[in-house]
Amino acid sequence: MTDHPTQGTTPGSGPSTSAKGVLDSATHAASSAIETVVDTAQAAARRTAAGIDSNPLAVLAGGIAVGVLAGALLPRTDRETEMLGPVGKRLTESAAAAARAARDAGTAELMAAGISRDAARAQVGKLIDGVITAVKTAGDAATKANQPAPPKD
Repeated sequence: MTDHPTQGTTPGSGPSTSAKGVLDSATHAASSAIETVVDTAQAAARRTAAGIDSNPLAVLAGGIAVGVLAGALLPRTDRETEMLGPVGKRLTESAAAAARAARDAGTAELMAAGISRDAARAQVGKLIDGVITAVKTAGDAATKANQPAPPKD
């Protein structure tokens, strides 16, 4: 009989521990990603609030960016819904409230500045294109960063 190391005989080792480790790692990665997104959104909101007086279009763009970001964070699978649904709901509600406030403030500032709707739409269209590109790039980078490392031989 040949000696082979035994697998799974030590308590706390084996497939169930490995699966738990993967789940813990995935949960931690998702939590970190959400925390980073929330921090980024909060920083953007602070910058937007500070720029209301000097640039009313920034308020409008900030609201749009928050809305795009919230849309990008919505769960896409049943598993994601199960794990991230409550967090996504809170983020969506907060983002919707921020977007409404930004839209209302931006509209008021634009009207006070005498900026026409058509001119504002053209500027917002350019800003939206930039925001969408930035969100896609950030999402791709986050996905790539959270992919498991290839197994070492």
